[in-house]
Amino acid sequence: MTSTPNSCRIGTRGSDLALWQAHTVQGLLGDLGVATEITIIKTRGDRIDNVPFSKLEGKGFFTKELEDAQLEGRVDMAVHSLKDLATEMPSGLELVAMVGREDPRELLLARPEAIDHARETAGETLPLKNDAVLGTSAARRQAQVLTLRPDLEIKDLRGNVPTRVNRLREGNYDAILLARAGLVRLELPLDDLWTRPLPVGDFVPAPAQGMLGIQCRKDDAWTSQLARLDCPEAARTVAAERGLLKRLDGGCQLPFGVNVAPTAEGFRLEAFLAAGVDDPAPVRFTLDGDDPEALAAEAWERLRPHREVEA
Repeated sequence: MTSTPNSCRIGTRGSDLALWQAHTVQGLLGDLGVATEITIIKTRGDRIDNVPFSKLEGKGFFTKELEDAQLEGRVDMAVHSLKDLATEMPSGLELVAMVGREDPRELLLARPEAIDHARETAGETLPLKNDAVLGTSAARRQAQVLTLRPDLEIKDLRGNVPTRVNRLREGNYDAILLARAGLVRLELPLDDLWTRPLPVGDFVPAPAQGMLGIQCRKDDAWTSQLARLDCPEAARTVAAERGLLKRLDGGCQLPFGVNVAPTAEGFRLEAFLAAGVDDPAPVRFTLDGDDPEALAAEAWERLRPHREVEA
């Protein structure tokens, strides 16, 4: 076990959303009587923001430098958007807490003139005009968009949340897709834009979307304190989502979405998997049951043949 410094050093990326997350965890730890200080660390994903994810090699675009800082003793913990954190971690690090899941849904943002009101009235998931330009760099989003609206033109979109929203306003896109959690947390004004949260039954989010993850060195002096922030109810469903992602051996370049949520009768799992962005026959299904882990195991049995064919 390492010695305890005067305060717990929190590593974080420097975007507005990452800092919101770090300050939120800092406040939670303060309520437990733990003094903290924040260190900003720039990741490869931050430095290279003009290249599509599909062109980047490897994993850990937004996490590796934070993990290196922990292993080298420059920080004691890191706060991550859990959807960015790989299920396999470097030796010596562990996920000690899952914190505060926000709404996991995707949010469609569009310039008002890009909306087809007949499609909107009909309740279509993506009620955009024919051949509209939609911005996203995520393979999972691209594959689902093309499944729903093959006529749309998809254009890569990188940058932090405010930057992406501003690029929509500037007319570079007719619409964009973002995780609703980030927009809620940042409280960005969106009154000039048309917005719609997409139900997970229509558009499946990324595993662990909306959840924060606290990573720490194994057996570190801070581990027990940080573990007190864990939200066990939400963590149970998110752990099932991440477990399925691990079995699929996927990262952010895999067109895969899954969401497990409580219902009045138990739990519901929504899943989507494509062999590629332009897969003409992706896998899409819904499962209901009493146990998130059992649902994930059943989902794996359905998804495994498609993953094996792709491999």
